[in-house]
Amino acid sequence: MAGPHSAYIARQGEYAERLERGEKLELTEAGNLPAWAQHNPQEFWKASDQFERKNGTTYREMEIALPRELSPDQRAALVRDFVRQEIGERHAYQWAIHNTKAADEGEQPHLHLMFSERRRDGIERDPEQYFKRYNAKAPEKGGARKEYGNVDPALKGAERKAARAAELRDLRGRWESMANQHLERAGRPERIDMRSLKDQGIERQPERKLLPSEWRTQRAQVIEFRAARREQEAAQTELRRAVPNTGAMVIDLERAREARQQQASAADGMAAFRARFQQHQETQARIEAERQRMLAELQRQAQERAERERQAAQARAEAEARAAQERTRQELEHDNGHKPKGRDGPDFGM
Repeated sequence: MAGPHSAYIARQGEYAERLERGEKLELTEAGNLPAWAQHNPQEFWKASDQFERKNGTTYREMEIALPRELSPDQRAALVRDFVRQEIGERHAYQWAIHNTKAADEGEQPHLHLMFSERRRDGIERDPEQYFKRYNAKAPEKGGARKEYGNVDPALKGAERKAARAAELRDLRGRWESMANQHLERAGRPERIDMRSLKDQGIERQPERKLLPSEWRTQRAQVIEFRAARREQEAAQTELRRAVPNTGAMVIDLERAREARQQQASAADGMAAFRARFQQHQETQARIEAERQRMLAELQRQAQERAERERQAAQARAEAEARAAQERTRQELEHDNGHKPKGRDGPDFGM
């Protein structure tokens, strides 16, 4: 639902209490709204929920991590430039920057950008008409046209899926370029890279995505593992930096001594990493063993419950059989003890 989601990203109504739990709403803005929603974006999204056709898309959303290295004002400037580039004046939109606490206790700023697929065409429409079906022959009589993206609507199946994937890659590339421009403009050395680790030439397995329940129980171990991995990568970087260039003709003796010291430091770092990694592996093994134990216990309880239910069903069946036999016996006794008056013996009537 577009209306409740608008309240969620703007932290209004029932969602305002989240601000009391340490979250920050750095900024929220809206634009390209029709006249009847200029001063209250939620009126636009509520109308979308009410008048958009059944099973229609009431809004689209991009949720994007923002560089924590930028200040709040710099992040806002980045978002405005990105919205200007991707949305322009074509679609009604609303966005908000939330800033929560990350796993490493630092900032975790991120953007919620929601927008309507309905394209503005300069025709004034009331809320109901705005979300009606588009009338190509008489646009002023129909709703605003639904149009977003560059995927050919005639494509179907695998071709459409491939085109959507390519469009998403292009979008991620444009975000990477713009974010890095703003980082450079801010004098920051950090850069974002939307490519996979493999495409970046980094020989490291990506982390498995954790469920919220898993994250709550393994948070400390994951943070420790990441810290150890950063130390390892730093040690490897120092090691590569310390190894002399094999093409050099002369190696300075002092530099060679420093290189040996750096290699020793790197070796110590590797040993510490291996110890922490081993500890992490042991913790994971204990967690897995406990999970298997709990699974076995649940299976045992299920089997016992099934056996009890089977025995109870069997007991009920036996009781019903005995009751049926008793009823049959009583009916026979009743019939034998109540023969018609005035007669006795067999009936040989013609």
